[in-house]
Amino acid sequence: MMEPEYITILEGPTPDFRASPELWNLSVFEGPQPIDIAFCRLRTATGADIRARCTDAWVDGRAVQLDFPDEMRLRQQLDVAAMRLISADDGEELHLWLRTPLEIVNADVDVDDGFDEDDDEDTDFFGF
Repeated sequence: MMEPEYITILEGPTPDFRASPELWNLSVFEGPQPIDIAFCRLRTATGADIRARCTDAWVDGRAVQLDFPDEMRLRQQLDVAAMRLISADDGEELHLWLRTPLEIVNADVDVDDGFDEDDDEDTDFFGF
């Protein structure tokens, strides 16, 4: 087994893993075992170097893993499925799509259940 390439977070909070905002990953990462894809953004000062190391690893057939501290400061690793380097106002950002268990994804899903909290509770259902 070949050694994976690591993107290591040395200090700072645990990354904020979100449900992926794109739908393309539903078919790209389809396979025999169910997986979820999480999305996170990380600021970096060495984005071009990280991108080059990850690209080289993928060309060589090696995995890329995000190594980060969890809430209890224990080291965790997740497989990086895709990566994008973005120039932002406050520096460079890595956008990462990670193979992950569902329980660590922070899904802020806004569901419209048809209930308006401002509705008057005294109003009859049929408006009579």
